[in-house]
Amino acid sequence: RKIYIVDSLGASSGYGLIMDKLSELRDSGMDLETLHAWVEQHKLEMHHWFFSTDLSFYVKGGRISKTSGFVGGILGICPLLNMDSGGHLVPRKKYKGKKKVIEAIVECMENHAIGGTAYADKCYISQSDCYEDASKVAELVESKFPNLKGKVEINNVGTTVGSHTGPGTVALFFWGDTRND
Repeated sequence: RKIYIVDSLGASSGYGLIMDKLSELRDSGMDLETLHAWVEQHKLEMHHWFFSTDLSFYVKGGRISKTSGFVGGILGICPLLNMDSGGHLVPRKKYKGKKKVIEAIVECMENHAIGGTAYADKCYISQSDCYEDASKVAELVESKFPNLKGKVEINNVGTTVGSHTGPGTVALFFWGDTRND
């Protein structure tokens, strides 16, 4: 047996979507060495965008100050983050309220997905104790991307990621342009 170790520079359902693509390619006849080369070449085309409606776990983890967390909580601030080309979480913008951040995360998909709104591959969402928010993102994605390969799949955030983000996190995963920042 051969084993190749690949740093996906991603997490959660982004990693799952990569594995799903690899299984499709394997089933179409691609051999192990070619699959390994393919994933190394394309792993940075997997986009990871997410937001959180509860900042308390970011305070507990030391990622934001207590003051920022308190004020952000009162104002209903929802940060939009993504994963950069080095696999680091990068805050991109702050939105006031869930509705605005939900629209913004789908706009990111419009701007980065392969083919824009003509995107014709799969899309996954992960959520932590906020299925209703994840469903709203899924509905918006399905309405703006009519060529999706199936429905948007909503999964739970795993325990490791969930212990860092806490409840209220929604993450959107799709194939797009190369992450280069």
